[in-house]
Amino acid sequence: MTVCLTGLRIWDGDEYVDADALTIDGGRIGAIGDAAELAQNAQTIHCAGATLIPGLMDAHVHLELNPEHSAAPTGTSDDAYERMAERALGMVRAGITTARDLGGGAWHELRLRDDIARGARVGPRLICAGQPITCVGGHCHFWGGEAATLTEAKAVLHRQLDHDVDLIKVMATGGRMTRGSDPRKPQFSTDTLREIVATAHAHQRPVAAHCHGTPGIEAAALAGVDTIEHCSWVGEAGWASDYQAPIAELILERGIWVSPTVNRGWQRMLDSATGTVLGRVRSAYRKMLDLGIPFVASTDAGIPGVFHADLPHALVVFARIAELSNASALRCATSDAARALGIEGKTGRLRPGLAADLLLLDGDPLTDLAAVTRPVGVWARGRPVILPN
Repeated sequence: MTVCLTGLRIWDGDEYVDADALTIDGGRIGAIGDAAELAQNAQTIHCAGATLIPGLMDAHVHLELNPEHSAAPTGTSDDAYERMAERALGMVRAGITTARDLGGGAWHELRLRDDIARGARVGPRLICAGQPITCVGGHCHFWGGEAATLTEAKAVLHRQLDHDVDLIKVMATGGRMTRGSDPRKPQFSTDTLREIVATAHAHQRPVAAHCHGTPGIEAAALAGVDTIEHCSWVGEAGWASDYQAPIAELILERGIWVSPTVNRGWQRMLDSATGTVLGRVRSAYRKMLDLGIPFVASTDAGIPGVFHADLPHALVVFARIAELSNASALRCATSDAARALGIEGKTGRLRPGLAADLLLLDGDPLTDLAAVTRPVGVWARGRPVILPN
């Protein structure tokens, strides 16, 4: 049966529209318009002036990781799938209707993806990378994607394809969570990264590259990856100390999205009395954004202290650090995110025919971005998760 939401303020992913009602029909948005017309012959839910926006997207999560653990895992636990399903439910209840999972060890996230898609579980639409390709002993090697040569890297890639992943993840630099791994240093040559990207693209799979150090960022950009995760510009003096304009221009030229993985814990930088790192990070972000490099909202949920349902809170922090307008921050988590993830034909905006991924808010997020932390209604592909009182 058609459901009609009435009494709405509607932000469609681009702007506010002159309409006060939206219909949900068969999991999709049916129409947007005047309640007096659309409510006829429909089940009506009055929303009392709340703001309806597209569901939020987190472009970088790890459902397998437990954020309450401070150390890297040694393997995949026996109860991993159930714990991941619980995290997914918490995410969608927070208004996150799409998430890109960028690494796990046993493909449980792919099983969960498919279970959610067929309605057996409740959670966000999942886009999954499987086991990341890394060097021997490299960042996240514990997930089973180690490769010492290009031939071995391609074998890891094809193993992911055999499990029907949605994209390929490659660790272009080291990371902080893996003992013995150096975030500043590249893990693969540019030529190896080029071959990985070419192979993935030949199989219609985009590539996300984990990049902290500047040499790794440059190698990933030269290789033509689709998204650069973190893009931390790490140099000898620390985080964001080695921003290089020619490399940023290369990122722009290649049409690569930056996924900065800002979590709510970054509030500590805003609260700090000494803002050295904040100043460097903010400067790098502003230079990239002013250049025209597109950003997508992401949190790296699952790493220590970064909880899976926290994107709405992280979005507020991200906007302040990057000095984004509320509308720009929202687009990074909705319409722009859909473009970055290649799903703009499915979701990301409130348009007839797109999936009914909907977030109903108590307040106006364009004047108070923290309204995204106060969901009063959530629908995922038309399925009600939270209904307004």
